[in-house]
Amino acid sequence: MKCVSRTGSRSSGINFFRKTLATVVGAAVLCSVATAFAGDAVLPQGARLAIVGDSITEQKLYSKFIETYLLACAGRNDMHAMQFGWSGETAGGFAARLANDLAAFKPTVATTCYGMNDGGYRPFDNSVGAPYEKNMRDVLAKFAAIGVKTVVVGSPGAVDTKYYTKPLNWGDKTPADGYNASLKSLRDIDEKLAKEFSMPFADVHTALIDAMAKAKAALGADYAVCGRDGVHPGLNGQLVMAYAFLKALGCDGAVGEIVVDMASKSATANEGHKVVTTTPEKIEIVSSRYPFCFQGDAKTSGGTRSILPYLPFNKDLNRLVLKVKGLPSETALVAWGTEKKEFAREKLEQGINLAAEFEKTPFDDQFNKVMQAVADKQAFETGMIKQVITNFRWLNQQFKDDAQAKTAMDALRATLEKRWTQLDDVAHAVVVPVRHTLSVTPALK
Repeated sequence: MKCVSRTGSRSSGINFFRKTLATVVGAAVLCSVATAFAGDAVLPQGARLAIVGDSITEQKLYSKFIETYLLACAGRNDMHAMQFGWSGETAGGFAARLANDLAAFKPTVATTCYGMNDGGYRPFDNSVGAPYEKNMRDVLAKFAAIGVKTVVVGSPGAVDTKYYTKPLNWGDKTPADGYNASLKSLRDIDEKLAKEFSMPFADVHTALIDAMAKAKAALGADYAVCGRDGVHPGLNGQLVMAYAFLKALGCDGAVGEIVVDMASKSATANEGHKVVTTTPEKIEIVSSRYPFCFQGDAKTSGGTRSILPYLPFNKDLNRLVLKVKGLPSETALVAWGTEKKEFAREKLEQGINLAAEFEKTPFDDQFNKVMQAVADKQAFETGMIKQVITNFRWLNQQFKDDAQAKTAMDALRATLEKRWTQLDDVAHAVVVPVRHTLSVTPALK
């Protein structure tokens, strides 16, 4: 496999990103994105990703998971992301602000997540579906007009089958089943448009419905997936949403592979991981790509861990695999960081997913630092867009012939852009190689 350095850049000139960030990382540690990340067709080198939606997006949870995953797990230090969530928004509302609000960022790729408010919280009929389709078509056309090459058309999510109780006439359905049927109809419109425009489709609705049914069957109806208000998912449901979008963005989930040969007492690793020390007692590895790390316990809905048995996140998106050859015993004790687990020889030969098997990982602390840096940046984005940038539409109308006003707006925009650039730089810079150790100890006969 060919290894290359990766360079992240911002466009120059009078527009948003005038500062060029060039980060060249050692090829022994960071290797070809193409071999490690299958989404190059959707997210080519230097991609600029706009994450767009209503209040569920403005929660800045699934958007944070997506950006953190792309930076730390997929190793995409070359790309940049910004979230544009807006509470209460519909597709038509976004269409009205799209050109103004996104112009400075100049995205090349976008994800959309509308429909929850467009559905009107009532039974679906043509008076709901026709305007939604018209507005989503308008959104896709306006994206194309500003140079966005790819739009991942996301469906609306779902409402919680226990906690959504809006008292309307839903016929023989519960309020939750009734509105989920409406959202399913909007989901079908999004899928149709994605096919028509030859764009990727993220089936957020079905992913949430499926995971919610499985989780509630195992953990009880009180286990909230789409939020205790019935509409806004917590961390667990937002991980499901991130899963749907990351799959649509082309992520293949191959975080890395480590192979230990017990006979030769040697170890090798692939892209993003380098074996630096091998002794009979341990293997020391430096990794520039992290597994996605989870929080919370296995049963409560306030974290991400509890949804994992009901969502193929680790299988599809989070594979850091250890393979062991030549094991002289039927089982072996594998120690990774501070945890130890015993595995059968056959399973080790086939490969175990460290990210799924070990609850606590050596990456947890640094992963959380990346997540926090992304959260800080995205929090600034909400204020920057909603409080300032979007108002330039009105200001430009009122002061279109006023050179002094234009100079003032340009100065304010530049100040905001500088602060955003600083926060974005921090989020990229905090993704540093993590040194960790593995040991494989054959069981005594």
